[in-house]
Amino acid sequence: MKTCFLAIFLFCSIQIFAQSKTEKEIISILKIQDEAWNTGDINGFMETYWKNDSLMFIGKSGVTYGWQNTLNNYKKGYPDTTAMGKLDFTFIDIKKLSRKYYHVVGKWHLKRSIGDLQGHFTLLMQKIKGKWYIIADHSS
Repeated sequence: MKTCFLAIFLFCSIQIFAQSKTEKEIISILKIQDEAWNTGDINGFMETYWKNDSLMFIGKSGVTYGWQNTLNNYKKGYPDTTAMGKLDFTFIDIKKLSRKYYHVVGKWHLKRSIGDLQGHFTLLMQKIKGKWYIIADHSS
């Protein structure tokens, strides 16, 4: 019985830590986003998004199209570092859809002196000219 439990534990542990090179790259990109946010740099945070009018962001106010419109909404909703707080991501699932598309699901949490916020996100990431970008973001 102990051997069976140990085998299951080891298998689950390996699955948790067995990330592909691409998954590690995507997590690294999102950590850059996290770091930019936590220094109050919304422009740096937005560098992980596709700079295109077809970028789709879905939030509590509905659908926003375009990189600039998404940036404007972030700046309006988070006008200063007090409103921004400190961002932390928890990744739930990173799934390969094809060679150039990944689906990412996770949780976000903002630690703020004016009251914490939290929710979930779903990202569609695409490899464009050798680099991964968020092309669709549904955050709630």
